[in-house]
Amino acid sequence: MSEMMQEYRSNSYLFGGNAPYVEEMYEAYLDNPGSVPDNWRSYFDALQNVPATDGSEARDVAHAPVVESFAQRGKANAFAVKASAAELAVARKQVHVQSLIAAYRSLGARWADLDPLKRQERPKIPELEPAFYDLSESDMDITFSATNTYFTTAEQQTLREILQALRETYCGSIGAEFMHITEPAEKRWWQQKLEAIRSKPTFAADEKKNILDRLTAAEGLERYLHTKYVGQKRFSLEGGESFIASMDEVVQRSGIKGVQEIVIGMAHRGRLNVLVNTLGKAPADLFSEFDHTAPENLPSGDVKYHQGFSSDVTTDGGPVHLSLSFNPSHLEIVNPVVEGSVKARLDRRGDKTGDTVLPVLVHGDAAFAGQGVVMETLALAQTRGYYTGGTLHLVINNQIGFTTSDPRDSRSTLYCTDVVKMIEAPVLHVNGDDPEAVVLCTQLALDYRQEFNKDVVVDIVCFRKLGHNEQDTPSLTQPLMYKKIGQH
Repeated sequence: MSEMMQEYRSNSYLFGGNAPYVEEMYEAYLDNPGSVPDNWRSYFDALQNVPATDGSEARDVAHAPVVESFAQRGKANAFAVKASAAELAVARKQVHVQSLIAAYRSLGARWADLDPLKRQERPKIPELEPAFYDLSESDMDITFSATNTYFTTAEQQTLREILQALRETYCGSIGAEFMHITEPAEKRWWQQKLEAIRSKPTFAADEKKNILDRLTAAEGLERYLHTKYVGQKRFSLEGGESFIASMDEVVQRSGIKGVQEIVIGMAHRGRLNVLVNTLGKAPADLFSEFDHTAPENLPSGDVKYHQGFSSDVTTDGGPVHLSLSFNPSHLEIVNPVVEGSVKARLDRRGDKTGDTVLPVLVHGDAAFAGQGVVMETLALAQTRGYYTGGTLHLVINNQIGFTTSDPRDSRSTLYCTDVVKMIEAPVLHVNGDDPEAVVLCTQLALDYRQEFNKDVVVDIVCFRKLGHNEQDTPSLTQPLMYKKIGQH
């Protein structure tokens, strides 16, 4: 007989068809070794001497009780699922609550109280209503998980509490847009910063006094110029005075954050106010330009609201050098000039991240949406050759471009700032009549820029009290708008 045949006959009892019999015999052996024939007991004893895969010396145990245990657990789970049908309904509502939270983070800005003139009614947005997610008044006092929010340290909140927190955070004086950002860490940063304080500033008394001081200085200069130099062009900031409080915060907070130089680019609107109240130009020097008595050793022939200026300002973090670029009359064309100046200063300092030099670009709403150089400059923001560590954009949004006050006639986007979404820059829209909210937005924007070295926008929604310049009569072209301004 061949060796192969002998091997086959020696283990033929292990043929697959005999498996049920062998398993039954093995179960009996595990329960009582003496209950099986001697030849089977010898075979099973040999199996017990085979080392376990984990190296232990533990003997095998009967399989039947284990199988029965799993069977009983399966029956118990099936019963539990049937018993928790009501819990499934609550779980489904929890998903709907998460969708509601996501909707407010994405769309809440459209319900924000941004316009000081209150010319527009709040739009209908079904996604911001609980009913859109099959949540009714009867659900308002049901508790849901709030672990993915930053409103409170509590893990559970009622739907009523969650809804109130969402509306306070995203539909007050600040309308935040950041959910278009790809990076999850950046989105969480904004959620934490806004939701933890519900977008409400909490300034100390001294800070509030400083804001009031800046507003008083801004308005006082404009009133004096309007009284002293009637009819002379100055492109007044009146209606947007909170911009000066914002600029003051930019300078002071930048110094604390380690910024050593700030390069500013802006058009004519509010420029004279910035020269005096931000950069520290002597009012007497400004007045002499109005009086045409200023000495000109090298006369430029340019108007006073195009002039540049440089100064050193003291902050709690040390001195900061400010440079306001000279401005041509062509709107926004100064943007790449500012970025180039910042790039040169960074190279001179050996700063690869952009932490020590801050570019600040000040825009008008119509020009920001309408001038192509804005998009061209934004496109360079994160490129290797022209990177400047992120730009802080401040928009003096007086809701009018020369004589065009209806956005449907000046742009094809909802906001004048929508162009910045091409580089995923966050935008904080803020009511210019809430100066504390304006300063808060400035703080958050600057902190974001220093943290992530990316562009960020603060859109200060305000109004233009006078005409395009002081020789215009805007009530002829915008009678309804200027009726509201007159009543404001």
